[in-house]
Amino acid sequence: MKLATLDDGSRDGQLVVVTRDLTRCMAAPHIAPTLQAALDDWAMTAPQLAALAADLEAGRGSGMPFDQKAAHSPLPRAYQWADGSAYVNHVALVRQARGAEMPESFWSDPLMYQGGSDDFLPPHAPIPIPDEAWGIDMEAEVAVITDDVPMGVSEAEAAGHIKLVMLVNDVSLRNLIPAELGKGFGFFQSKPSTAFSPVAVTPDELGDAWRDCVLHRTMEVDLNGVPLGRADAGTDATFSLARLVAHAAKSRNLRAGAIIGSGTVSNRDADGGPGRPVADGGRGYSCLAEIRMVETIRDGKPVTPFMKFGDRVTIDMHDSDGASIFGCIDQIVEEYHG
Repeated sequence: MKLATLDDGSRDGQLVVVTRDLTRCMAAPHIAPTLQAALDDWAMTAPQLAALAADLEAGRGSGMPFDQKAAHSPLPRAYQWADGSAYVNHVALVRQARGAEMPESFWSDPLMYQGGSDDFLPPHAPIPIPDEAWGIDMEAEVAVITDDVPMGVSEAEAAGHIKLVMLVNDVSLRNLIPAELGKGFGFFQSKPSTAFSPVAVTPDELGDAWRDCVLHRTMEVDLNGVPLGRADAGTDATFSLARLVAHAAKSRNLRAGAIIGSGTVSNRDADGGPGRPVADGGRGYSCLAEIRMVETIRDGKPVTPFMKFGDRVTIDMHDSDGASIFGCIDQIVEEYHG
């Protein structure tokens, strides 16, 4: 089952079910007016939404064309957005680039920060930033939405609480990060509003691409129409999404609608070293910081710039038949004037 939220001008938008090929949709106000409402009572609403989706797929009912540009993030706002570090290769590169040793515990104890969840961007909306000098970067990730997760849940139990899967552009402002982290209280200003894919998908819809709570498909990241990243999300994932959900729930309950992210999808090169650009036959990078780290390690300094006003980033993922699974995140960086 695929679900989306149409941007109708309200704070939480209108929930719709979407066909597998992302061409048609149908509202479900008699089941749940919003995705959050559906998640609040998932055991009752999910079967009804699945039945509606089956009708839509079969051509029954009064569906309408689905326009990804009219979609908001599946949850336009959420009670919880926590982002983890499933791909430790990304963290290791950051450390290596600045000559710092990575603690061994990072391979067994995930990193996680709490992001801002009150104002997500629609997947086709501009990225509004006041100053290019802040170091504008994309981060392509996988995220899951849970139902109610009890504190202390195991990884195996957490798997059953994952109800939807989607893609993320976790926008980062790299040049604000060092001073902010130096204060010892973590990310805040350096993590502006995040955007999620137009469609969220139930795990069963992914078939064998969803194994052990890891998504086994290629994360496709283009910058200004040029391939930047083709990392395999199923490779080099040290932690599953279920492990990250369990980590987030170690000392608190997670309420229905909590979003947990994978962190930047990142692959090592075939020889175990830093990844190579797509143009050189490698899998490339899911963020600009990573290619800059590789350049620093290799040449002593980065040469690839961060994004400028007018730059366009797209993030997508296709199934084995070449069809987009989640729809495309398609954003242009725009100067914010207030």
